[in-house]
Amino acid sequence: MGTAPTQCPSGITANFHAKFDSRTEFSCSSFPSTLNLSKLNSHPTSKGLVNKIGSLPDIDDLFWEKAPTPILDVVENPAHLKSLSIKELKLLADEIRLELSSTKSKTQRSFKASLAAVELTVALHYVFHAPVDKILWDAGEQTYAHKILTGRRILMPTLRQKNGLSGYTSRTESEYDPFGAGHGCNSISAGLGMAVARDINGKRERVVTVINNTTTMAGQVYEAMSNAGYLDSNLVVILNDSRHSLHPKIEEGPKTSINALSSTLSRIQSSKSFRKFREAAKDVTKRIGMGMHELAAKVDEYARGMMGPLGSTLFEELGLYYIGPVDGHKLEDLICVLQEVASLDSMGPVLIHVITEENQCSEDNQKKVTVEKQQEGLSLNDIYSFSNDGHCRTYSDCLVEALVMEAEKEKDIVVVHAGTEMDPSLRLFRERFSDRFFDVGMAEQHAVTFSAGLSCGGLKPFCIIPSAFLQRAYDQVVHDVDRQRIPVRFVITSAGLVGSDGPLQCGAFDITFMSCLPNMIVMAASDEDELIDMVATATRIDDRPVCFRYPRGALVRTDYPIHGGSALEIGTGKVLVEGKDVALLGYGAMVQNCLKAQALLAKLGINVTVADARFCKPLDIKLLRWLCSNHDILITVEEGSVGGFSSHVAQFIALDGQLDGRLKWRPIVLPDNYIEHASPKEQLALAGLTGHHIAATTLSLLGRTREALLLIC
Repeated sequence: MGTAPTQCPSGITANFHAKFDSRTEFSCSSFPSTLNLSKLNSHPTSKGLVNKIGSLPDIDDLFWEKAPTPILDVVENPAHLKSLSIKELKLLADEIRLELSSTKSKTQRSFKASLAAVELTVALHYVFHAPVDKILWDAGEQTYAHKILTGRRILMPTLRQKNGLSGYTSRTESEYDPFGAGHGCNSISAGLGMAVARDINGKRERVVTVINNTTTMAGQVYEAMSNAGYLDSNLVVILNDSRHSLHPKIEEGPKTSINALSSTLSRIQSSKSFRKFREAAKDVTKRIGMGMHELAAKVDEYARGMMGPLGSTLFEELGLYYIGPVDGHKLEDLICVLQEVASLDSMGPVLIHVITEENQCSEDNQKKVTVEKQQEGLSLNDIYSFSNDGHCRTYSDCLVEALVMEAEKEKDIVVVHAGTEMDPSLRLFRERFSDRFFDVGMAEQHAVTFSAGLSCGGLKPFCIIPSAFLQRAYDQVVHDVDRQRIPVRFVITSAGLVGSDGPLQCGAFDITFMSCLPNMIVMAASDEDELIDMVATATRIDDRPVCFRYPRGALVRTDYPIHGGSALEIGTGKVLVEGKDVALLGYGAMVQNCLKAQALLAKLGINVTVADARFCKPLDIKLLRWLCSNHDILITVEEGSVGGFSSHVAQFIALDGQLDGRLKWRPIVLPDNYIEHASPKEQLALAGLTGHHIAATTLSLLGRTREALLLIC
């Protein structure tokens, strides 16, 4: 393994100046300093990738000045790792880390999760034979080294850009991605399904799934582990643990230590001879009978619990053979353990506990990264609102300040937060009311039912969940909240399009799936004033559940005021601009784009009414009838899927007879497809939701088709 022939993966004779071992010397001059671009189209690992991604980045963008990476330059796919020695693999890991750092500086993305998983990624591709063997990842942030090693290195500068690489694994992007990384916690379930299908089809490929300590906060992981233990199919689960995985508060958990003893024990645990001895001992105790098997099992559990870290026996109880902890930055140990596990023909499910170290950002840096993400995720406008210290004011800032003001008046207000990361803005509430703030991590289902319990106990919970993550908790929303008419206040963040996070975190469906619930009040804020008022409104609703959404991004106004909110009358909208020819009825964030369309149309001599619906359920029936009676054209605009606000409007005006006469009605919603990652402006253009698109739709209905085409060209 460590004494491979002295030939490089691409067949180049090795002549390095630095000595790797007694038989191998290499020269940096033997390796190309840059990749051969012509190989990308012909290489099987990237078949169809360039056509899917689009044109290649500019050559000057690809090869900016950076440290040389001679070994990485000739690794075009994982098969090339097989002929490298351990020392070469270590150098390769260092080069990948340099490559990621260079890409990070170019793309301004956070790569710390992938930087921590470099050695693990190298070891996985060294031992297993992807794409025949299936390697699944729970979190896209860990997979950038994987992308580099699987033929996508040249496209890394396009990460999360329009027509560029996805920030997650994608079945359409590469054959080395057997399953798409979702919001976490799906890889074991999918991997187990692949393992069972393999067994039924009589095949022998290995299935490996990689989870992380954040993933272990989600219940689906344990459901999948329990089922894996029951089915006893061969499956390798790797827990990439940057903190103790079972501690309820990850940021405060003690780090699991790695030492020579634990490394030795991990090697013994994974060895074929130890596994065979253990299985033989089980058979013997079963034959002896008289409770010997149960006694031996308890002794085995206690012994392994004493040797392993706190919580390790949990995995054994679920039916997974636990190995670890293993130093995630020591390639020799990783490869040894993985090779032993891969060599077993009948091993059942195995969990390998790998400890890695992330370069922790300071709190200020973390806040900067999140704020940059919020700015990047702008979906309303191009106007940025800055405070005196230069910090971009966001909707989340506005929400938290409004919650603090309400919590100072209402001692029963509590906040429950769920999601992959906590918005820095929420720290203000946590600091002011530490005993009234609950961050449950990636446990959205629990967050919803927990909030329902808090409400039943007499408190006023605000359950803050990003739109895309609320989808996982929908059953709890239906049965644990809405069906029982329990007053939980859902704050739906990152609503609508989210820029570079693409369809994975796009909040396209919450209007539709929340507004169909019989007892739910559904609102959407068009600006920061409306958001403050909706916080006050939700505080005062005590007889049913309520939800309101707001987009990721900066505030609309530059003169951001801090004031107390006023409760809105339930089911009332308002007219912002009054005209006579056309009515634009916007919902939530799209009200701003309706105003932009109105300004464009005013220059063409068209008088436009712009109204802010504010409520999807209940609808403002009086406002709708007025708009239909006084205008020939009604256009509804929302940043949501088919079946949302516009569908509720259509249902009412059809039943009310408003469509039986001269009225022309058109809905503008998100298209019935997933909009891939791009900048917020590009996504809005692709979705047809910009002010220009709204104005063009108006012109088309007025018969001014040529002007409509000119407006969007």
